[in-house]
Amino acid sequence: MSLPTLSQPASRLRTIPWRARLVLAALFIIAVIVVVATHRLLTERFTETTRNRAELRLVLYSGNLMSELRQNAIVPQLLARDPALISALNTQDYAQSTQRLISFVEEIGAASLTLLDKNGRAVAVTERTRLGENHRQAPYFVDAIRSRDTVFKVLRQEAGQYHFTYSRRIETPTGVLGVIVVEVDLRKFERAWSGISDAVMVTDSEGTIILSTEPRWRGLTEAEALHREPARSAIERAIRATSDWTALPADAYLRGQAVMRVEGRVAFRGWRIASFTTYAAVRDKVNGYIALEIMGFAILMALAFYFLNRRATSRMVLFQRESAELRALNARLQREIAERRRVQENLAQAEQTLQQSSKLAVLGEMSAAVSHELNQPLAAMKTYLAGARMLLDRNRPDEALTSFQRIDDLIERMGAITRQLKSYARQSGERFTPVNLGDALSSALALMEPQLRNRKVQITRTLPSEPVIVMGDRLRIEQVIVNLLRNAMDATEQTPEAAIELLLAAGETALLTVRDNGHGITDLEKLFEPFYTTKLPGDGVGLGLAISSGIVNDLGGRLTARNAEGGGAVFEVQLPILPEETKAAE
Repeated sequence: MSLPTLSQPASRLRTIPWRARLVLAALFIIAVIVVVATHRLLTERFTETTRNRAELRLVLYSGNLMSELRQNAIVPQLLARDPALISALNTQDYAQSTQRLISFVEEIGAASLTLLDKNGRAVAVTERTRLGENHRQAPYFVDAIRSRDTVFKVLRQEAGQYHFTYSRRIETPTGVLGVIVVEVDLRKFERAWSGISDAVMVTDSEGTIILSTEPRWRGLTEAEALHREPARSAIERAIRATSDWTALPADAYLRGQAVMRVEGRVAFRGWRIASFTTYAAVRDKVNGYIALEIMGFAILMALAFYFLNRRATSRMVLFQRESAELRALNARLQREIAERRRVQENLAQAEQTLQQSSKLAVLGEMSAAVSHELNQPLAAMKTYLAGARMLLDRNRPDEALTSFQRIDDLIERMGAITRQLKSYARQSGERFTPVNLGDALSSALALMEPQLRNRKVQITRTLPSEPVIVMGDRLRIEQVIVNLLRNAMDATEQTPEAAIELLLAAGETALLTVRDNGHGITDLEKLFEPFYTTKLPGDGVGLGLAISSGIVNDLGGRLTARNAEGGGAVFEVQLPILPEETKAAE
């Protein structure tokens, strides 16, 4: 429809509001009709559904009551024939009777079991506080003595609660010995019902309420229990009337609220069961649907009012706003592009600086690692030279020759270290060979022999009966073991009774454990980092464990550390064990 211009008649401008009013009035009438019809249909439907569910619950409740009553009805007949109870009544020895009843009540699920002698005295009872009570005048005792069958009694207590009991006399050919009384626990159903239904009651054949989720109802009739007090003011009457507007005519009133009453029959002594369900669920469901309908009609009327009364759409304003947003977005993107370029340039410069620093750091680590690994052979050579000088002074050249041979081996070892040390600089490229970890451990102990002689350290070595073979470089494995032994010796330097335990085991992997009783590890996270050490300046540079970890990783294993529970540290070296097939091939 074209927009009206100044030359158009004024009458046409005045027709638009009338059309809008007619459309809105029609929508309002349709909305009222639909809401009223929907309210009636939904109320009937949800009320019927709620009633059906209440009837099904009553059938379930009645079945539960009958099941509990029948289950306990057979108990007196069985206990009346129990040889232990009969013997106790004959001998009047009831030392084990109470415990026997307690074992029965746990299996049966009854409230309590009571054994009465022929005088009505409680000689055994699951509630020990009731031992010795006299039940001679109790109806369940009197009727049980007079009858040969099981007697059921409903007794009201002073607190208003009802007790349900089955009783039967215990007799022998010589006469009546006593009575067994079984109290049925029906009050548990009251507790269960209170969490599901609004109100449930069970009446006996005389119409007296014996079970109810409302404690004040017990002992009353239904009419007395449901007596509705009149509203005391006009305001209360108005509130009560408006609260029930979504419900059908009420079956009864409970605490001033309209409720739906559903009754059922319990197939036991003329008992009946009834439930009272408020219309709150029905009201909530109906109100929810009505609210959705009203909201839908309100939105529809608002849209109709908007489309019928709006003037020409301001598309130019929309375009201007979108243009302004696009310009702002363009400027923001340009700033982000410039910032990204600056960041990329800074990143390139940082990468170049980092590469240069990494090269210098690798050179430093390599020189420090070589210095650290040569300290052990140099210390051993110094000790062997001193020993050889002493042997030559004592004119024992043959033994001195042995020391010189060891010095020669150490020199060869130092040459191999300078050739094969690869920690942090490059990966291992040598061909691995089978290595016996037991022999490598013995060689490492021999290398550490001079240091061990100068210290009083108890070395405990545990090896398996079979050789433990792994693939690797024997020199580098010995280097790892020496580093771990040196670390353990340094950790136990201040320990009075220093001890180092070496344990070699073989399973899915080869496991070498080095345990000491020193001061333990203070920082596990930084333990294997290069140049991290807790020693004094001049005693170490902190590369032993870092180099050892790199060697074990190159061999496909893992080096871990932890603190022992009794004190000290534990280092574990795990290496892949050589399979039997590979051993045979080698």
